[in-house]
Amino acid sequence: YAPWCPACQQIEATWESFAKESERLGITVGKVDVTQEPGLSGRFFVTTLPTIYHANDGVFRRYRGSRTLEDLQGYILERKWEAVEPVAGWKSPSSIMMHGMAGLFHFSGWIRQIHNYLTGTLGVHVWVSYAIFILATLLIGLLLGL
Repeated sequence: YAPWCPACQQIEATWESFAKESERLGITVGKVDVTQEPGLSGRFFVTTLPTIYHANDGVFRRYRGSRTLEDLQGYILERKWEAVEPVAGWKSPSSIMMHGMAGLFHFSGWIRQIHNYLTGTLGVHVWVSYAIFILATLLIGLLLGL
């Protein structure tokens, strides 16, 4: 989820109720703020918010059903998750590919922090910051090419 996301805000009360029922359901319920954990949004290939996953014994399934409390509980109690195709091996959050994706998301966050430092703290104009990143990209490409 993300705090600014209207759909996430809409499901928040339902999700909190679902979390309160988690012990009775024999599950653990959590939520991750993708603005604070960009690596996880890359690792789980989050393209829409909110994204709900069911994990059991290292097997991940994306929940795409209705987002009412009754349907979320039914998904667990009636074991509807067993009929859902697991996330493909190469897209699994524990795969090497998704580890790399998480690294790219962390790297993009690091670049954003540098940009914010240059423009906010040092007062460098936005276009100068862009020019610095373009030049750095070209130099790195040149060095790797050599």
